[in-house]
Amino acid sequence: MSFNLQLLFTGIGVGSIYDLVALGFALIYRATNVVNFAQGDFAMLGAFAMVVLAIDLELPYWLSILITLALLVGFGALFNLGVYYPLRNRSFLPVIISTIGASILLENGVLAAYGPRPQSLDSMFAVPGFRIGEVFFERTLIGKKMQATSQDKEMASLLGIPVMLMIMITFMYSAMLGGLAGILVAPVLFVTVGMGSSIALKAFAASIIGGFGDVTGAIVGGLALGVIETFGAAYVSVPYKDAFAFLVLFGFLLVRPQGLFGERISEKA
Repeated sequence: MSFNLQLLFTGIGVGSIYDLVALGFALIYRATNVVNFAQGDFAMLGAFAMVVLAIDLELPYWLSILITLALLVGFGALFNLGVYYPLRNRSFLPVIISTIGASILLENGVLAAYGPRPQSLDSMFAVPGFRIGEVFFERTLIGKKMQATSQDKEMASLLGIPVMLMIMITFMYSAMLGGLAGILVAPVLFVTVGMGSSIALKAFAASIIGGFGDVTGAIVGGLALGVIETFGAAYVSVPYKDAFAFLVLFGFLLVRPQGLFGERISEKA
């Protein structure tokens, strides 16, 4: 029983990392109707920022966390202006390709600046948990404005909603969530250029399982994948633990493609 409880809490911890990145996917999708495939790289940037600030510059850990989060918020704004804004009036495909290109650029930029050698963050720290549910989109004014922006940008603008500001805030918030995921996972895993891609794949699977674009679904999906992955590694196979997430995803795509909290959308022929 104690071993299973340990696995459960470990899985919840791992799933919480997936949650943060999955929430970034959901928030940007809700606001812009596009998928940001560079979301995982926000976590990678957060982890490397912590290494630079806390290890290289030897700043206090708490100060390094605050500076990292502030840097990611600013980076989210720049990402919006450089990647999304120029293509805001195009279809979703050019924007998606743009985010993929940004992901490649970020990874190679960090690789050129810091080298391929994995880094480690020795210090451990604890932060209080928090819960983000439907309240953000369903009960707050800014959340409702983001939903209106996603559904019809022209109508939202006519109603006085600052559309581009809402999208800017979404990218800033999503970048901060990704950076927070990187901060939390940096002491556990080696900090590498490709760490963001690995986390993003699991988070993307969690988003689909929960119902893509649904905030509650992203949280539930991430926690479920973390627990399934942890128990699978303990009782089945450690080398194949990464496969469990995609087996679950495959099952959902076959049985319930809209996810746990998603709604089936029918189209006219």
